[in-house]
Amino acid sequence: MCKSRRRDDSYSSTEWSEAFTLSVSNKPRATLTAGTTIIPVGGSVTLTCSVQSSDGWKYEWFRRTQRTYEGQIRGQQNRDIRVSQGGIYRCRGTRGNPVYYTDISDDVTIQITFSNKVVVKQQPNWPQIFRDETITLTCEVQEGGETTEWEYEWRGPRTPTQWTHNNDVTFRVSESSSGDYMCKSRRRYDSYSSTEWSEAFTLSASILNKPTVTLQPSWTQIYSGETVTVRCEIQGGEGAQWTYEWRAAKLNTPPTSNEHRIIRATESDSGGYSCRGRRDYFFSEWSDIITLTVSYKPRPVLTVSPSWLSPGASVTLNCEVEHPSAGWSFYWYKAVPDLSEKSSSYELLPDGNWTANTSYIIHGQTHTAGYVCRAGRGDPEYHTDHSQPKFVWSADVHSAASLTVSPDRVQHFTSDSVSLTCEGNFTEGKVRKFSEDGRLYSDCRRMTGSTCNINTSKSDTAVYWCESGSGEFSSAVNITVQNDGNGPILVSPVHPVTEGASVSLSCSLRTQKILSNVFFYHNDKLIQNDTRGELKISAVSKSDEGFYKCQYSGRESAQSWMSVKDSSFISPMTTTNHVVNQSEIDKHNSLDHGAGKIQDVTYSEIQLKHVGKKKNHHKSQEHTIYSEVKVGVEEKPSPAATNEELYSEVRLESSLEDIPTYAEINRHNKAKAKENQEDSPMYAQVNRHNKKATKNNQGH
Repeated sequence: MCKSRRRDDSYSSTEWSEAFTLSVSNKPRATLTAGTTIIPVGGSVTLTCSVQSSDGWKYEWFRRTQRTYEGQIRGQQNRDIRVSQGGIYRCRGTRGNPVYYTDISDDVTIQITFSNKVVVKQQPNWPQIFRDETITLTCEVQEGGETTEWEYEWRGPRTPTQWTHNNDVTFRVSESSSGDYMCKSRRRYDSYSSTEWSEAFTLSASILNKPTVTLQPSWTQIYSGETVTVRCEIQGGEGAQWTYEWRAAKLNTPPTSNEHRIIRATESDSGGYSCRGRRDYFFSEWSDIITLTVSYKPRPVLTVSPSWLSPGASVTLNCEVEHPSAGWSFYWYKAVPDLSEKSSSYELLPDGNWTANTSYIIHGQTHTAGYVCRAGRGDPEYHTDHSQPKFVWSADVHSAASLTVSPDRVQHFTSDSVSLTCEGNFTEGKVRKFSEDGRLYSDCRRMTGSTCNINTSKSDTAVYWCESGSGEFSSAVNITVQNDGNGPILVSPVHPVTEGASVSLSCSLRTQKILSNVFFYHNDKLIQNDTRGELKISAVSKSDEGFYKCQYSGRESAQSWMSVKDSSFISPMTTTNHVVNQSEIDKHNSLDHGAGKIQDVTYSEIQLKHVGKKKNHHKSQEHTIYSEVKVGVEEKPSPAATNEELYSEVRLESSLEDIPTYAEINRHNKAKAKENQEDSPMYAQVNRHNKKATKNNQGH
């Protein structure tokens, strides 16, 4: 409070004033606020300085940088100012006279954003990044001058957050590395000006699968000379630029590409193959090992069924190669003998080219023939060797060639002398054999003319046949050599027996030809065990066909197949001095007379009789030959029934001349003959024609 008095009147004064209360506070502190601390490109920001609970203030503004000292901003005393420079700003209030200053405000950092754009780039720039791979992320300032002018700040899962002079970060990728990465840049001499944050770069760490080694074609078993490609495949890494490393059996210079082509493989290419991929210093795992096996060129195995043929039947050829599922196709050939080359050529069978089936069916096969097969696969196509020839044996004669055996039996003792003669209307013949094991196909070593002479040993057990110079096969015969010198052999006919004919089988020792008390077996079933030494079948039927063997004094012979052929045909016969051998009879004609009341049975015993005079060989003349054929009557004839003469014209081929030949056929009544019955001869004319220039000599 206060009061007043006049100076010249010290005894007069005013009353005391009302009380005035003065409150003294601590020295105030200015407060600096900013609308934003980051100034966009080309913009400015408003700064406000305030002193609380007082009036009359004026303001002083200050700015500094890391490189400059703080200085007062001249001409700015207002509470609000607008700035467009980055830096550290402070302010304080002033008033009165003398001037009173508040405490200075806290720092406010203002940054200016440059117009330069920054981007995050990846190096290497692969679309896929795999776990454990090392990569570098680079912060690049677009149109920003030299890199040394800038410093950088990163934002991301695996990057520093402070400013650094390095514009890149390098790290090994893991699952935790996945995420968004951004960066910004500022000039080194102006830490309060920077670019905006870059657009986010998204990193995704993939898991790389183990590589796989594949083969093309996909066969792990290949053969010498084949071509195969070994390929390394990285699933999920198709877009990457890989180089490859190989561990292989035979790669003197390992390839860096993803495949290795083996041309004309050899056995040294066998072994394990594995690979891995590489990008810079990053490696994938090694693949599992795939094992390649290279073997010698294969030879397929051909089988034929049936091997002994009933004329006109279907024959199935089957060709097998090791690893049959491995893409093989098959070629089928007929073996054509070439006596001049002592070998056979191969003719492709109809539709026998590149068949996917392992079997081939031949319909209506009638004669002995040889067949081979081979297989092929791949591109370029790889071929196996040809198979060993396999034969379909026909015991019936259908060609100009025939084979006789002396002695005429299937089984022989070791060291027996056996001759096999090739006969027929041809100028050259060769006896050949196919060994029991089915592997050896060879010529007779001791040929005298058209006769093969052998002193038998175990190796002579085989199928034998004759091949003519014109390329035809004869009928085939089995020859079996008994290895047990003390054991018996079965004496059975080499050639098939005709239905209705009689046949006698016997048992013989090397030292004794006629034996008694012999046991005989048919298909392993005992059929005769009495004192007789022979097994006689008066009229052979198809049911008698099969395997036969004999037993004497506890020792058994080998078993042999006796074939029974149909009696319903007559087919070409080869004559020597106008006498037909039993072995040369093929088919016989069944003649039907008397409106079906006479059913003829033809027997294999035929005699040909020369009727005409033999002419000069240089002239084509006809001669007549007769053959007696016994024909039985099944039903009882009438009293007037007699045996009649029958004629059947059959044409035979002759290399010299045409000779008409007649076969005399006598029919005998099976019933009791009466005294007034007579046998009347019947004749079958047989014409033989010279085939001369025709290569394929076939019977008609």
